[in-house]
Amino acid sequence: MTMIQCISPVDGSVFAEREAMSLEAAKAAVERARKAQKAWARRPLEERVQLVLKGVARLNEMSDEVVPELAWMMGRPVRYGGEYKGFNERSNYVASIAADALAPLVIEESSTFERRIEREPHGVVFVIAPWNYPYMTAINTVAPALMAGNTVVIKHATQTLLVGERLVRAFVEAGVPDDVFVNLFLDHATTSALIATGSFNFINFTGSVEGGRSIERAAASTFAGLGLELGGKDPGYVMEDADLDAAVDTLMDGATYNSGQCCCGIERIYVHESLYDAFVEKSVAWVSNYKLGNPLDTETTLGPMAHRRFAAHVREQIAEAVARGAKALVDPKLFPQDDGHAYLMPQVLVDVDHSMSFMREETFGPAVGIMKVKNDEEALSLMNDSKYGLTASLWTQDPERAGRLGREIETGTVFMNRADYLDPALCWTGVKETGRGGSLSVLGFHNLTRPKSYHLKKVTK
Repeated sequence: MTMIQCISPVDGSVFAEREAMSLEAAKAAVERARKAQKAWARRPLEERVQLVLKGVARLNEMSDEVVPELAWMMGRPVRYGGEYKGFNERSNYVASIAADALAPLVIEESSTFERRIEREPHGVVFVIAPWNYPYMTAINTVAPALMAGNTVVIKHATQTLLVGERLVRAFVEAGVPDDVFVNLFLDHATTSALIATGSFNFINFTGSVEGGRSIERAAASTFAGLGLELGGKDPGYVMEDADLDAAVDTLMDGATYNSGQCCCGIERIYVHESLYDAFVEKSVAWVSNYKLGNPLDTETTLGPMAHRRFAAHVREQIAEAVARGAKALVDPKLFPQDDGHAYLMPQVLVDVDHSMSFMREETFGPAVGIMKVKNDEEALSLMNDSKYGLTASLWTQDPERAGRLGREIETGTVFMNRADYLDPALCWTGVKETGRGGSLSVLGFHNLTRPKSYHLKKVTK
């Protein structure tokens, strides 16, 4: 019997454990979901939408359990109240557009012909969800997939072991039928084997680049659709006409919130030489105000990283950069709680360049590098000097300039005077090693369904 354990970053204890399912048991659960799918899809769309919203509401009722549970599992301070704001916003938005997004495209409706394209659910959708925003990332696919008439099987990250179980419990208690939304506890080998059997019609994975490659290999020749959101190294660019204080506040929050463990967190910043010194000074002061500590303490503003090995990776990147000439500007004396393990202080590095892994490879921690640039051309070259492309944050008073630069940046989303936000009305997507596919928006519904064409001739003479 193999046990899957969540080791809490709070104190290193085993917070939760569940028995890993065998391949046979997992296949049986997926088969039950497949049998339930046709009846679920036959229900009226509005009924499916309302049942999903009732599941969302039921999870909201569990906040007293969910919020401290998240703190124990992945270290986010309880003062931030979990993920309900984004979770609810995304759920409500996809509910509001479901009817239009899934409406038939009518080509002709005449006395002689009906020609249209309808959206049909794929069947069984497999969601492999990450630990950093375990509810929000999952709901991006779970809500529209269920609304569109798919059944959903979820497998959550070990670090947030209980999230899939709690989501399914909330939705079933709200009236979603058994086997329409299913949680599985799986190890990596069984997950790959289950995918390779062709059990799923669509697979959504959020995680590392190597994890995405393993999913692609497992799904090879099954013809299952794939949505992959993988690594990131998102840049910010502060131009000479930027609102300096707003840029510091948003970009530093984007670099360090959730201990920097954000898919679209800001990991590298390029600042025009005219604002560089002031931006650096204000940024160091901004992050120095964090209170690092136990996430269950309401005074804590920065909790531990989700696992000590994640913090070790950040420390290694910083050490390598400093050895190559970078300067770390945040005073360690301000953060005596940094224990060399999961509790990691925030850091701002200058004198960095792209020869350092800190500026090339994903950091996924509360540390950011800042470089001085002379003009747009230099900034654009540096922003595109990355194997990733999820978001880019541009700071200027000129939307035309932002749009012009945005068209040249190899990224999935271009922000102006904003960062680290997922707009559910826009498609969440990436390029290069950040992955492929897209979630949310109308296009998210289209990715979770397939087109079926109807060519109905009404006369035969």
